[in-house]
Amino acid sequence: MAEPVYRPILTSRRGELEALVHLDSAAAPLVAPVLHVSPADSGLPELLGRLPAGLVPAVDVCALPDGPDAELARWGVPVLPVIGLSCGDRRLAAHGTACRAYARGAVVRLRVGRDRAGPDATTSAVERVWRRTGLLPEQCDLLVDAGDVCCAADLRTAEPRVRRLVDWACRHAWRTVTVAAGGMPPSLSRLGTDEPVRVDRWDWQFGRRLTDLGVGYGDYGVAPAPPGDVEPGDVEPGDRLPTVRYTADDGWWIYRWSRRGGRGDERFADLCRALVAAPHWPPAGAGFSWGDQELLRRARRVTGAGSPVNWTAWSTSHHLAHVLAALTGPVDRRRPGPPPGGEDGFTRPHRGGEHRWTR
Repeated sequence: MAEPVYRPILTSRRGELEALVHLDSAAAPLVAPVLHVSPADSGLPELLGRLPAGLVPAVDVCALPDGPDAELARWGVPVLPVIGLSCGDRRLAAHGTACRAYARGAVVRLRVGRDRAGPDATTSAVERVWRRTGLLPEQCDLLVDAGDVCCAADLRTAEPRVRRLVDWACRHAWRTVTVAAGGMPPSLSRLGTDEPVRVDRWDWQFGRRLTDLGVGYGDYGVAPAPPGDVEPGDVEPGDRLPTVRYTADDGWWIYRWSRRGGRGDERFADLCRALVAAPHWPPAGAGFSWGDQELLRRARRVTGAGSPVNWTAWSTSHHLAHVLAALTGPVDRRRPGPPPGGEDGFTRPHRGGEHRWTR
């Protein structure tokens, strides 16, 4: 069985879950998603039963109150519990039961913005986790969650913190260590409409700057990471304009379409026609991912526009395929130069053709 190379942090909503359901059999074992569950999510165990063989998600139920819904051993599907350093004793005991039920181990999630203790206090916290769950360090994957990295200033602040945490992690026998960050802007409502707007993938640039550490890569898919103490899924839901967040090498192309009056089907078909004619449409076209196939069908008016749930699913499907292709292709271990955005550190959206910069 192939080892996972990519750990996306996703909400447990239908759009992102549909993208996981449609991963092909070759890609599924390479993805180890972390699913954040909120009290509004329902029917998740049944949806997880639809995931392709070889894909075993980690599930974060820290937002749920103690009770049967938060006891993963009752779900009846193989998952890994996600354990936070602040979990109470009862929650840790339940996670230990789930680990023994599924014999999969666990993911320990260390949030850079929240778990700001020194190395000794952090060691004490993870030792408590191991003791209360009955797990050994080598049964646990460490997820260092850097949260929101949306500009050059965020990158400069997050990198030294994460490097110190990875240095601390090397003192323990973790099964794997992954660093994840989110780079999607929390709101797209200020971006222009009816033409693609490029925004930088700061999370990808952040991951490239850490390649010398030998850690795994994670991100928040095409969704923004929650700032501060906000939970995933509680950020601004956005407007109802037909929207596709299309992943390219170092940026996203944001398509928000309002032209052609009020008919959603025609507006979305026009959006998709612009996308499939763009230089960032992959050479493999519809064969690149399930999401690309669905977008091409809409460009050809084979079927209707779908809904915001569908737009998220298709965008996420393409994103997963794009990141996997980048992670499993030839590796460039050169440390990248200063990121784009200018000396003031602010990202500026770019319209039209690809944005180029030189060192």
